[in-house]
Amino acid sequence: MTTEIIDIGSRRELLVDHFLIEHTEGVALQLQKPVAREVAIVHDAPWEGNISGYHTVFRDGDLYRMYYRGSHFDEATARQSHPEVTCYAESRDGIHWEKPELGLVEFAGSKANNIILQGGSGHCFAPFKDSNPNCAPDARYKAFDRKGTEGLHAFKSADGINWFFLTDDLVITEGAFDSQNVAFWDAERGRYVDFHRHFYERDGQRIRAIMTSYSADFVQWSDPQWIEFPDVIQEQLYTNQVVAYHRAPHLFLGFPKRFVPDRTWVEHDQKGVSDGVFMSSRDGVSFARWPEAFIRPGLQPERWVTRNNMTAWGIVETRGYLDNAPDELSIYSTEHYYRGTACKLRRFALRTDGFVAANAPLSGGELLTKNLRFAGRALYLNFSTSAAGSVRVEIQGENGRAIEGYALADCTEIYGDEIERKVIWRGGDLSALAGKAVRLRFVLRDADLFALRFA
Repeated sequence: MTTEIIDIGSRRELLVDHFLIEHTEGVALQLQKPVAREVAIVHDAPWEGNISGYHTVFRDGDLYRMYYRGSHFDEATARQSHPEVTCYAESRDGIHWEKPELGLVEFAGSKANNIILQGGSGHCFAPFKDSNPNCAPDARYKAFDRKGTEGLHAFKSADGINWFFLTDDLVITEGAFDSQNVAFWDAERGRYVDFHRHFYERDGQRIRAIMTSYSADFVQWSDPQWIEFPDVIQEQLYTNQVVAYHRAPHLFLGFPKRFVPDRTWVEHDQKGVSDGVFMSSRDGVSFARWPEAFIRPGLQPERWVTRNNMTAWGIVETRGYLDNAPDELSIYSTEHYYRGTACKLRRFALRTDGFVAANAPLSGGELLTKNLRFAGRALYLNFSTSAAGSVRVEIQGENGRAIEGYALADCTEIYGDEIERKVIWRGGDLSALAGKAVRLRFVLRDADLFALRFA
């Protein structure tokens, strides 16, 4: 057994990796699969089209905001039919979206459109709401967009609609940038962080990969470094879509689009097929990436056309799809890309914290954590069982022995399906154990364990 003590305080821990896990028997981490919901938006306006993409979605108070590139590929001429523009949409629930007439940019002789930028910008404009407490009021929203292959421009906005250069100079120049280059305020570490596209050579082939850097002011950035995947081979990652998960901001979650350039399932001038994958990190450099797909192309032939299945940047909470069910997480993914007249963005849903589950069959299994130190008086679990399944938890000391009053037999059997269930032991609340090194022994039967939190 390891002797290191991991201080988790009262933060929420998702079982997306093996960081907390010492040993398992009959329990395996299983990547979950988002469920396809309705089409959120159709890019059928004249200034949009079938290669509208690089979507950004985030919640801003009572409003959900969406930004994306408006662009169209003429299959007959194999050329773009109009200049790229940056568009804006909004929603009150993250499910039904509208394209407001903003009156800012003229297209085909009219300003009756939802375009916010045109001209030197528009390929991959990626905004965020800046939660830095020292943020200037006129820069409450920030964004990156590329200037060709030269580098990234930084933008600012007071309202998320009217945008201006934060500085005339390019802020990051090491990279390729022909992708969605994202940045946000990392509250956990008190700095801005960026993830952007670059290429490296392998066996004579250019591999799409991801670099990261950080900044105190969004203008001066550290030298970019490659993010790493210690446990899987490098693949073509077209986007990165890394976010700090809002319910556990010490965790970075990423939803890259994986590109397989040498496969063609539906005939098209542009070769390759794509799917969505999932990765997580605790430092923003070393990532645990699942080799299996998070979102497969599925039964729709149009999702098998090259460069489809691009996950939008951002995770938002939306109302539950089922009656009397709690809110769910929504992410969004493209389809009909490079096909027909209009690309579409479809919503996909997950249970809250439900990216990966520690799963055991009905025959049972166990998971033992490493030494932990916590703050709080109670343990809460995000879990799901069958009608016959169950979860029980034992608290052990550093010596591996059950603490009196908190043994497996002292734990009230847990079954059901809840986002946050308090664990009850005969020994009562956990005040006397707070700050001490303990281990948690989970015994699962036909159950999924998604997350835990002391509070």
